[in-house]
Amino acid sequence: MALSVLDLFSVGIGPSSSHTVGPMRAAKQFADGLKADGQLSSTVRVQSELFGSLGATGRGHGSDKAVVLGLQGLEPETVNTFTANDQVAAAALDAELHVAGTHRVDFNWDEDVVLHRRKSLPAHPNGMTFRALDHTGSVLSERSFYSIGGGFVVDGDAAGADKVVADDTVLPYQFSTADELLEICSRENMSISDVMLANELTWHTEAELREKLLGLWAVMRECVENGCNAEGILPGGLKVPRRAPALFRTLTASAASAEAAAATPSPVQAPADPLLAMEWVNLFALAVNEENAAGGRIVTAPTNGAAGIVPAVLHYYVKFVPGADDDGVVRFLLAAAAVGILFKTNASISGAEVGCQGEVGSACSMAAAGLCEVLGGTPAQVENAAEVGIEHNLGLTCDPVGGLVQIPCIERNAIASVKAINAARLALHGDGSHKVSLDKAIKTMRDTGADMKTKYKETSRGGLAVNVIEC
Repeated sequence: MALSVLDLFSVGIGPSSSHTVGPMRAAKQFADGLKADGQLSSTVRVQSELFGSLGATGRGHGSDKAVVLGLQGLEPETVNTFTANDQVAAAALDAELHVAGTHRVDFNWDEDVVLHRRKSLPAHPNGMTFRALDHTGSVLSERSFYSIGGGFVVDGDAAGADKVVADDTVLPYQFSTADELLEICSRENMSISDVMLANELTWHTEAELREKLLGLWAVMRECVENGCNAEGILPGGLKVPRRAPALFRTLTASAASAEAAAATPSPVQAPADPLLAMEWVNLFALAVNEENAAGGRIVTAPTNGAAGIVPAVLHYYVKFVPGADDDGVVRFLLAAAAVGILFKTNASISGAEVGCQGEVGSACSMAAAGLCEVLGGTPAQVENAAEVGIEHNLGLTCDPVGGLVQIPCIERNAIASVKAINAARLALHGDGSHKVSLDKAIKTMRDTGADMKTKYKETSRGGLAVNVIEC
């Protein structure tokens, strides 16, 4: 299957690509299908059932709200994040939905959006079924979907959970493993971002692609800015305070003091904080993931739960690397996406399928590769950076407290962002040769995810999710 950089990075709504973006897209597909099949006018009721991880943690992740928005024709890329909750509340209060944005049906929140905490559909933990009924109660249409990570949705008749997208485009430089990618780079004397760019030109002109990628970068920057300015407590009941605004004020004041000191040097000068860059990276990641937890607009990179890592490392590149420019941003995203494609193709980016190693681990690996690329790394060094990024996230569980994308998710993004930078710098100090290949690390991640108990895979039935509550 051919995957594009734009499949790995897309604009979405928090708090979860699997639990919010995917269900919203699936619900809209179902509603659009009713309209296309001429069944919309006969529909008097629509029922939604969420299974597996969607059923277990759907309330905390906003899956129930997402399907209501999707059934009403809204999309994660364009939905008004400031009024989304109000729109869902109005549907519940008024007891009506406008399916596909136009057709009114009666709606009972408790009966028409059902979350099954202990039932699953066969192909993937994130399953859902939609059903349209006529005035006699007969089923007009019933379809199941799977939200397989990163906002990807497959139809219920897909041949198993590994089916991603039905795109059989023949690319000039097709690769499905890191070894194949490195062989292409060596044979053609190309960088990893060069290979990705050549493939992307199959779908877009270079100008179009550049505009789209810089548009994603603009959303990332806006998300950080919003997160730095939004005070208060995150929704959901855990009473987690936003920390980004206070940290932003501290770092801004520190920078102002440093500039003033540099302008008027003193015989006794306080030493500069050697870890100041890390503080800024922490800020960038916290800002994004607090926005995500609040249901704001973010870039799925490659998932919402790990959405702060690539933006934080990209902000580090722009703020702290001399000569950073838009060309570097584009190359960063292309190289990061190449690694993301390997994870999506050969393992999973779904926390419900392989644990958080598939989300934060994949994002850390992608960000490490992107940074190494723009810092001048060879293809072998970039592959090495990506391998370090995932190797030291292997076995990472997904056990969100309260089913919310807050604890440990927000801090985990900050830690993984710093880890990605360290992975890139470590790789640059070597020649690219190393004992564990990226392909072997990805296979290990897949196998570890298969062995991992279900309670550690986004069900909130194990680990921190239960121990914190018990305390």
